[in-house]
Amino acid sequence: MLLCIDIGNTQTVLATFDGEEMVHSWRIKTDPRATADELGLTFRALLDGDKVSIRGIAVSSTVPQALREVRTMLERYYSEAHCVVVEPGVRTGVQLAIDNPKGVGADRIANTHAAYHLYGGPCIIVDFGTSTNIDVVGQTGDFLGGAFAPGIDISIDALAARAAQLPKIELVEPRSAIGKNTVECLQSGILYGFSGQVDGLVRRISAELDGDVAAVLGTGGLAGVMFEHCETITHYEPDLTLVGLRMIYERNS
Repeated sequence: MLLCIDIGNTQTVLATFDGEEMVHSWRIKTDPRATADELGLTFRALLDGDKVSIRGIAVSSTVPQALREVRTMLERYYSEAHCVVVEPGVRTGVQLAIDNPKGVGADRIANTHAAYHLYGGPCIIVDFGTSTNIDVVGQTGDFLGGAFAPGIDISIDALAARAAQLPKIELVEPRSAIGKNTVECLQSGILYGFSGQVDGLVRRISAELDGDVAAVLGTGGLAGVMFEHCETITHYEPDLTLVGLRMIYERNS
């Protein structure tokens, strides 16, 4: 069984694969202060319920401190498994056509690899995470760059922290775009404002690609909420990074 681990700034997502089939997935908070032994106990508690033998592990991370502890944890608790960490020197099959290839997050590389093999190119990936990342995949699967915007949760937290009378809200669709109370006004502004932002960026990027886009994919923790409100997103792929990690592991196993 293959275990794929994607360590993000806010959440860590892990899943087991039997061949190409995802068997089980989990989502836990990312804590850079967690020690290798604490991580080992958490991972074993999750995985022992499935009673599976982990023979391979693929890891991507955007949090260096957390990755260091995960490396130690894997060496200590899963030493018999073949481990592939997406980092310089690992064969990903993705050419990085940007100014500073070393600055590209491992999750963006995994997303690019998976998106191209699932839908071809050019395509656009919208990742709703701590930040909203829009990544562009070229005709032959190259990573062409993209755009960053503040994440939805960060924006909600910032409003609540900086405005005394604005509460933190649940991100659900309001009755109408014209809010009738404070909560609905916030829900309208966040939900429709961010969907409009994404649509505007995707349309500009599509125009630079001469309108020749095979697919626009939505992924990340809040993609399920935003998918139906973004006119330009054509496919919902919640497990895109994990699928990409599985594919990269296969290239390096």
